[in-house]
Amino acid sequence: MRYLWWLVRCQPGRVLRGSVLGTAWMVGLAARPYLISRAVDDGLRAGDTRALVLWVAAIILAGMGLSYLGIMRHRTMTFIREDAKARSAEVLLRHLSRVGAALPRRTAAGEVATVGGSDIDWSAQVLTLTGPGVGAVVAYGVVAVLLWSISPVLALCVLVGVPAVGLVVGPLLRRLERAESAYRRQQGALTARSGDIVAGLRVLAGVGGRDLFARRYADRSQDLRAEGYRVGAVVSWIDAATVAIPGLFLAAVVWLTARMAVDGTVTVGELVAVYGYVASLIVPVWFLLEGSYELIRGRVAARRIADLLNVPPDDVGGPGRRWPGTVPDARHPEGVAAPAGPADLHDPVTGLTVRAGRLTGVACDDPAAAVALADRLGRYVAGDTTWGGVPLSGIALDEVRARILVADHDSYLFAGTLRDVLRPGADDERIGAALRTASAQDVVDALPAGLDTPLDARARTLSGGQRQRVRLARALLAEPEVLILVDPTSAVDAHTEARIAERLRTARAGRTTLVLATSPLLLGRADEVAYLSGGRISAVGTHTDLLDRDPDYRHLVARGSDDPDAERPAGAEEAYR
Repeated sequence: MRYLWWLVRCQPGRVLRGSVLGTAWMVGLAARPYLISRAVDDGLRAGDTRALVLWVAAIILAGMGLSYLGIMRHRTMTFIREDAKARSAEVLLRHLSRVGAALPRRTAAGEVATVGGSDIDWSAQVLTLTGPGVGAVVAYGVVAVLLWSISPVLALCVLVGVPAVGLVVGPLLRRLERAESAYRRQQGALTARSGDIVAGLRVLAGVGGRDLFARRYADRSQDLRAEGYRVGAVVSWIDAATVAIPGLFLAAVVWLTARMAVDGTVTVGELVAVYGYVASLIVPVWFLLEGSYELIRGRVAARRIADLLNVPPDDVGGPGRRWPGTVPDARHPEGVAAPAGPADLHDPVTGLTVRAGRLTGVACDDPAAAVALADRLGRYVAGDTTWGGVPLSGIALDEVRARILVADHDSYLFAGTLRDVLRPGADDERIGAALRTASAQDVVDALPAGLDTPLDARARTLSGGQRQRVRLARALLAEPEVLILVDPTSAVDAHTEARIAERLRTARAGRTTLVLATSPLLLGRADEVAYLSGGRISAVGTHTDLLDRDPDYRHLVARGSDDPDAERPAGAEEAYR
């Protein structure tokens, strides 16, 4: 509810205007019955043609005024809902980008998709209560006063009857909230499963698991459909009550008023007015019931949005964190200034030191250890990594992101033209150089419109090796001061890998580059190679030196072979040349 109230407070002027217009429109609905009653009593029954014409003219003008108020009310409420949608999307996107690498570890992709796809809409719909909802309450009071002027008994019927409608529908609304919450949870889980299946479709087809996962998805889908039937059953009862109960209420009041007209307690004009008042009251009652339904769905949606906004980012230091021996100043409130130029990166956990301005290779016996090392060096997890002798976690995070880039071999590729995927705004010369270094010119040549060919999300129309080279080219185009590549050539052939190794060394000459891989072609071009075994650096040297003196390293990079000549695939020399 606090989140929904925040959406209201973000646009107070517009909400106030919607409330005024909604109230004027609702109260105006009760004005025409009064005008009709005057036309009957003062014009028709009295035989006064002039009075009849005047009252008919007033009825026509009231109808035109109501039409204008209805248009402006609907327009204002549409603006309010769209503003709330855009604001929710903005705050979610900002928070999710701040969470960053921690998001996949804490929340399923399907949950994020469901919240962004539908929960934002449901939460915005609740703001309808600020316009017609407020107007319905005011109109209810106005009609009660008008009826009191005719008959206190009729007024009491209205004052008691409308709350009775709420008591009847209330239990259904509570049941709906429980059913809606369960349905939304299952829907998010099913969306996550469908995303996983689509992402791994090629792998599933290759291992013959497509039918198995299809059956499992179908079973979960049937469960979700059953839950949807539960929600639909409650909604149908609420919709029926929304129409039937006000209708029965109207019939009861009109019957009572007709009896009073027969007895002479009220005039015929007042009978018409009472019918009009109660009939117009159906609209506010309907809005109140519909608003209650929207409030239930909106609360469920807002709760899910709030849960996503409460996902905390990883504690990687940043503004406000103090370090021993540092003095905060206006430019560096954290008390740690980043190195002014190229500097060494040091990871105390493994003992690795990445020398500034050099191409360093790291061969890990455990792929998970390589990923963890990259996360610490890129400050995606908390750690004691230092950069130029100062704690990396104490430097402003924006500066770390701008100067140190971790490029994963499976990082996300957004939808758009290949040019935009690589780097929007980059000139053809820079793009061409990066593509040549990544040995990806053939990817561009194979596309019908070259760099301007649109690609879908994740670039699924490209092969695995093509996507990997596009990712490498994208990382090179960023031109970071420190580039950390995680297994950048695992999906390419030996000849392509050899070309990439040679060109990468040339393209990154004089800049700090770390390559985490076990490829002998990449490690052979590194200035220095470190062997990470059992979570610690056990040997440092050139690739050739380590092959000669460390049998474990030789066994790792030779793909399990004990042959020292196995470190370079057949044809690699030709590829180098």
